[in-house]
Amino acid sequence: MKDLLLITPPFTQLNTPYPATAYIKGFLNTKNISSYQIDLGIEVIFELFSKDGIQRIFSKPVDIETISENSQRIFTLRNEYLKTIDQVISFLQGKNPTLARQICSMNFLPEASRFNQLDDMEFAFGNMGLQDKAKHLATLYLEDLSDYIVENIDSDFGFSRYAERLGKSANSFDELHLKLLDNQTFIDDFTLKILHEKIELIQPKLICFSIPFPGNLYSAFRSAKFIKENYPHIKTAMGGGFPNTELREIKDQRVFEFFDFITLDDGELPIELLHENICHSQQNEESQFKRTFLLENEKVVYKNNSTRHDYKQADIGTPDYTDLQLDKYISVIEIANPMHSLWSDGRWNKLTMAHGCYWGKCTFCDISLDYIKIYEPISAKILVDRMEELIATTGETGFHFVDEAAPPALMREVALEILRRNLVVTWWTNIRFEKSFTRDLCFLLKLSGCVAVSGGLEVASDRLLQLIDKGISVEQVAKVTRNFTEAGIMIHAYLMYGYPTQTIQETVDSLEMVRQLFEMGILQSAFWHQFAMTAHSPVGLNPEEFGVTPIKQEILFANNDIDFTDKTGIDHSKFSFGLKKSLFNYMHGINFEIPLQEWFDFKIPKTLVHPDYIHDCLLEEENFSFKGNSKIVFSEKNVIAENRVKTKKKYSYTYTQLTFHLKTNVLSVDLEQEKAEWLMKTLVENSIENPKKSTLQQLKDQFEENFEDFELFWFSKPMQQLKENGVILSL
Repeated sequence: MKDLLLITPPFTQLNTPYPATAYIKGFLNTKNISSYQIDLGIEVIFELFSKDGIQRIFSKPVDIETISENSQRIFTLRNEYLKTIDQVISFLQGKNPTLARQICSMNFLPEASRFNQLDDMEFAFGNMGLQDKAKHLATLYLEDLSDYIVENIDSDFGFSRYAERLGKSANSFDELHLKLLDNQTFIDDFTLKILHEKIELIQPKLICFSIPFPGNLYSAFRSAKFIKENYPHIKTAMGGGFPNTELREIKDQRVFEFFDFITLDDGELPIELLHENICHSQQNEESQFKRTFLLENEKVVYKNNSTRHDYKQADIGTPDYTDLQLDKYISVIEIANPMHSLWSDGRWNKLTMAHGCYWGKCTFCDISLDYIKIYEPISAKILVDRMEELIATTGETGFHFVDEAAPPALMREVALEILRRNLVVTWWTNIRFEKSFTRDLCFLLKLSGCVAVSGGLEVASDRLLQLIDKGISVEQVAKVTRNFTEAGIMIHAYLMYGYPTQTIQETVDSLEMVRQLFEMGILQSAFWHQFAMTAHSPVGLNPEEFGVTPIKQEILFANNDIDFTDKTGIDHSKFSFGLKKSLFNYMHGINFEIPLQEWFDFKIPKTLVHPDYIHDCLLEEENFSFKGNSKIVFSEKNVIAENRVKTKKKYSYTYTQLTFHLKTNVLSVDLEQEKAEWLMKTLVENSIENPKKSTLQQLKDQFEENFEDFELFWFSKPMQQLKENGVILSL
């Protein structure tokens, strides 16, 4: 028996838990509040894609003559699916790696329409290992089954969303309410069976649903309806990304037939207060709430009468993944791109370096809301403490920092702390492509285990980037992505089209910029999305300043995405297919030579971007600037020194050969004996293990106590070799 049951409703990710309930459970632990958490999505998937689940799918009557040819084929091969499904799921859970050889034989899995793309992608398999190729084929197999479910069983099904259309821009609750009054769906049967079992086991007093996306909304309401009908004594609450952005103006009383409370923004204190009200309230004592909607006298009211402050990020505890069935998550690879697969392949512990966004200016972003507006970083020591705690409790050493934009200075300190503790971890995060990401910083991040970053390039046009107030330029993005790529860190870019006042020419030129970034090999993955005006962004709050006119609607339920007309009158949606098709090719490293016009079935203007624009952005003069305040770190302190004598035209002199055994190569440099001794002493004093680092100016002062002209020494060929190989890092 637990006081709280925390639920993520279907569906989010297949490969790793969405972290919201783990964050809340970690906090509740610090308050000794008992809780249990479940990811209903993965549990439904596990039951649905089992032999029994597939049997139930194929036992549903279909008219074999009227269904599509693809569904006919899948239905005809149903015994092959029943035979293989449990083995395939076990393989994708990492429990049956030897099956990869059978899967890759191409005569084991039944194949329907999803496998048709293999002819186009065979080139990519040369770059994929056996396990990855098998994961990709198994993913196509599951997608074939998904297509059958969508066509014949439940049109709302999707692996990472369910009935998403009901949650998108649902200004009125009517459509969702009608759906909830209708009979349970096929997927609901699985969901509610599992929910019933969990409630009987846990016997909670309060059930909290975390709803991150529109694709979780319907299942949350359907589950809440089941609870109200069968367990009326249990209180229900809703929080998470969807209500935080969409339900800030809710007025419809019918919503509270399903949920007793809706909380906004950071959930720790609001949930703690709900727990106090439900489990420990005193008679005649006024209940305290934090950012909570509820029904009072048949009216929706917003209560924020607690004077207590929200908790600091350092005080909310370490996320706790206890209760979640981590061994059930499945790794899938949708396309043969190693960067793109990070979102769906592998188990990642989720952490946050900083609450909010340190930039907080982008005009398309919800910067007026607390989850962006309130910026609060966590110390590197606390972060790495939490990493070690999660490694101990989950057995996983992979981390995804889910920041809006991870601060470069904090990333540096986290990397140094990881290296000081000699941890072996793999991590990735979201960033801004800002100039702070120098070659040396990127190399340090790689040393600490960083394998990838994602960031918003948005519209690859300097005019529009300035209008967005992104604080970057295309040239700067090119240099930063080059720095990451040369360090061996993959990059994913978020791309946008249809921003207010964007012209067709700018869309074409933006595509050309993206083509060149991929062709130069400094971008590995990307995703185009069409601009959406949100209610809490600068564009949504002041549309007239951006040349758009909102289409006003009465808000009784959700309010985030706002329909609008753009003064340009351009239908940007027509670019969607061509942008995505070209990007799919570029991500696989092919067809850069195809004219941009070929990707579209309508006439587009020729690009005005010079074909070597990105190439020329990367041409740089050798940088010999002296930055006295930069911190100097020596990544290698183990060096073999050998004193030698060199004779040249009857003259002999001594020198020291320093040999560094790096991970992938051996580097030797020759220095004057006394300067070599000074350098070796400095290596130890400024090694990664030493928390106190000297600045370049301090090194200059120390050097010139015994020698002359530090700059001549620092920019000499041997020292440049040490810098180029990452032995010396200037941060």
